[in-house]
Amino acid sequence: MRVVVTGGTGLIGSALGASLLRDGHRVIILSRWPDAAQARRDDGVEVVRWSGGEQLPAAALKDVQAVVNLAGENIGAGRWTAARKERIMESRREVTRNLVLSIAGSGERPRVLVNASAVGYYGPRGDEEVTEEDGPGDDFLARVCRAWEEEARRAEDLGLRVVIVRFGIVLAREGGSLPRLVRPFRFFLGGPLGSGRQWVSWVHLADALGIIRLALEEEGLAGPLNVTAPQPVRMEELARILGRVLGRPCSLRLPAGVLRLALGEMADMLLTGQRVLPERALRAGYSFHYPGLEAALRDLLQAPEPT
Repeated sequence: MRVVVTGGTGLIGSALGASLLRDGHRVIILSRWPDAAQARRDDGVEVVRWSGGEQLPAAALKDVQAVVNLAGENIGAGRWTAARKERIMESRREVTRNLVLSIAGSGERPRVLVNASAVGYYGPRGDEEVTEEDGPGDDFLARVCRAWEEEARRAEDLGLRVVIVRFGIVLAREGGSLPRLVRPFRFFLGGPLGSGRQWVSWVHLADALGIIRLALEEEGLAGPLNVTAPQPVRMEELARILGRVLGRPCSLRLPAGVLRLALGEMADMLLTGQRVLPERALRAGYSFHYPGLEAALRDLLQAPEPT
């Protein structure tokens, strides 16, 4: 299979490209960075320079069977000023719109579009268990996800199977949220954020890749697909397990007011949450490598089981 990946130089995209290559697939990464204009990397991945602000060159979609769209401005890279919120929204909406327009204009269309979204789609939900059957929230992240998904689903009118992968917090050894979670614990400053009662829907990178591969390969799958482990945890439990794995205390709680003072509106992303379940992945037969948080953290942090 020949697969195009946007956002292919990021945490998930890089790992996905490597996974596909290992299984004999051909991978084309679309990247906006100038040094990505090389025609082919040493690992066999083809790289096409694309800013996302215009339609793709026709050659990029030639003989392509699948497209995975992971592109979007990092939501956690700074305070959510009005200008930054606009960039977060438009980076997803514009890239996805231009991608679908490019597919519409291609001679031979791919069979499937796997498009990223996030569990932020559901908005804050308290203790409610949330599945793909639940509707959207109405906060900023929910509105971003709704707009993102609406652009992707236009590809259904072109005859593509469209799968929307709604990511929880992806835990990985290098990059993403885990190094930021670990850092205060290394200095004996770890603990829960805010009340600690908010739910955290997480997933090990290996399972995030597994569910994306399921979306690519399972012909019967279309629509939303939650990319979360089947055992979400409260923030206070995450802190307790992380402290145990690292051999550090977890008693220093960071008050919500301090977090809001430091991060502004972005703090709400950390202080509220969703208890999201991967119902459709489980129903499709996906078997999680790391259904529980402690085993996932021990694998990622290379921490042995206690004796």
